[in-house]
Amino acid sequence: MELMGCGKLRGCLVLVLFGALLVGLVSGIGINWGTQLTHPLPASTIVKMLKDNGIQKVKLFDADPDILNALKKSGIQVMVGIPNDMLYTLANSMQAAEKWVSKNVSAHVSVDIRYVAVGNEPFLSTYNGTFEATTLPALQNIQLALVKAGLGNQVKVTCPLNADVYQSAQVPSDGDFRQDIHDLMVQIVKFLSQNNAPFTVNIYPFISLYSDPNFPVDYAFFNGFQSPISDNGRIYDNVFDANHDTLVWALQKNGFGNMPIIVGEVGWPTDGDRNANLQYAQRFNQGFMSRYIAGKGTPMRPGPMDAYLFSLIDEDFKSIQPGNFERHWGLFYYDGQPKYQLSIGSRANGLVAATGVAYLPKKWCILKTSANLNSDQVAPSVSYACQNADCTSLGYQTSCGGLDIRGNISYAFNSYFQVNDQIDSACKFPGLSVVTDKDPSTGDCKFKIMIQTDSAGLHGNGRIWSLRIVLFVLLFFTLM
Repeated sequence: MELMGCGKLRGCLVLVLFGALLVGLVSGIGINWGTQLTHPLPASTIVKMLKDNGIQKVKLFDADPDILNALKKSGIQVMVGIPNDMLYTLANSMQAAEKWVSKNVSAHVSVDIRYVAVGNEPFLSTYNGTFEATTLPALQNIQLALVKAGLGNQVKVTCPLNADVYQSAQVPSDGDFRQDIHDLMVQIVKFLSQNNAPFTVNIYPFISLYSDPNFPVDYAFFNGFQSPISDNGRIYDNVFDANHDTLVWALQKNGFGNMPIIVGEVGWPTDGDRNANLQYAQRFNQGFMSRYIAGKGTPMRPGPMDAYLFSLIDEDFKSIQPGNFERHWGLFYYDGQPKYQLSIGSRANGLVAATGVAYLPKKWCILKTSANLNSDQVAPSVSYACQNADCTSLGYQTSCGGLDIRGNISYAFNSYFQVNDQIDSACKFPGLSVVTDKDPSTGDCKFKIMIQTDSAGLHGNGRIWSLRIVLFVLLFFTLM
């Protein structure tokens, strides 16, 4: 009698080896490393932090050479990214695709690059179809370029997609691809399947809660929901599983039921919204990690899952068009300090902070005690500070939501002061501001001290840029 279909030793060995390979590919949680910060930590510091925390996979949104150099011989598997604004060029020029692969993959032989993420959520409904004509051709050209470079077997293409590319009327088994892009999605899935490449999806239960005030809170997490949903006997007690399996059904209905799935982004923000806080983030991420470590998948896909947490570190220069929470997805603050206790498998004692981080002096820019709140300079000063720094911790039920009006103004001034490296001219709001060495932080509301960096991050020319802008705004106020 054959056991599990393994009548021949050779067949059993193949199954065992395949299983070992599969586990090897998905063991260890991955994480997204975003770089939209005004003052990024050095890449070498981040890589050490990844290793100290036992993180074995990292997903990038571009192919920054400094980051790739820091990842050399690190033992960390890498997914490099191609931004959406490059899709048109890559779709229309095989030469451009070959040049990109040569520069960003072939040139980094000491980096364990496993995937190239072509685009990032290119079919979001808010893009109004901008990237629909270029995503698949870009995927095809990058794949051809990888094959031509002799990398077709070791590096796979994929395209991280938002969960809005599929939909369901009620239960996961109703799932199918969104009607307006259905045929395109089938073409992309077919292409990925032909090249043994995975489907990458970003799933955000937080967005379900953020978008719908009537959404049941406990259903966004992995425990506590008292009214589970039955889908032909499959029980769903959390929205992550239901969302994931809606994709599984969409794939299955279109002939690709066995396609591997990577969860490219999953996480919870800690500020910028009433549902974005440390308690909820810890509850969600620990709930997810406990299941991940246990190898518990979903009702339609039981077993180990391949996933990347979103994200590693807060990014104070991200667009806040989707919401103020966008700058607060990190497991770590901007300075590499962990936000809360989280066991990610390799360390039961929680997250390990970045080491060797240097800070600017302990001084803050705040509103003068004598400042007149009725001054016509208050509103434009606060507006300017927040437009050019980060005030997303101010607002209803946020970490600094309890500040009074003076506290709000001080927070805005200090945010601008720190982003501009504490230069004197960044704390000269007309008749309103003063530098203090007394920490104005209160309760959960922290007035940050910026870290020292070799460059000015995304703020261009650093101190010179900051000084020119401050002088311009002062001149503007003077002429009003």
